Amino acid sequence: QVQLVESGGGLVQPGGSLRLSCVATGDNLGYYTVGWFHQAPGKERGGVSCISKNIDSWHYAESGKGRFTISRAYAQNAGYLEMNNLEPEDTAVYSCAASAYVSDVRHVCVHTGVIDVWGQGTQVTVSS
Repeated sequence: QVQLVESGGGLVQPGGSLRLSCVATGDNLGYYTVGWFHQAPGKERGGVSCISKNIDSWHYAESGKGRFTISRAYAQNAGYLEMNNLEPEDTAVYSCAASAYVSDVRHVCVHTGVIDVWGQGTQVTVSS
């Protein structure tokens, strides 16, 4: 089964940028829808962005539209989340996920019950 490892989190000032990476081992990530989720202290985990296995459809939560860009690279067996103009409200643990549910990327982002594999998460802190 695929395993996921995230990297790229850290401390950044408001207005700054981070690029999160999610590298897969054990299986071809190209078989899966890939998503990024975040969870802030005291809040439920929520979808940030998801991308289809064929890179032909995307979903973004309202909070990230215009600031975040999701991508994936078959050759690296990886997924990425580019985050720009970060705000303190973006502070959370960010986790990547893979789902064999490939027909609707929005569904994967909204209904975490279809997630097959989670990464361990990487902390993103936006603070001055």
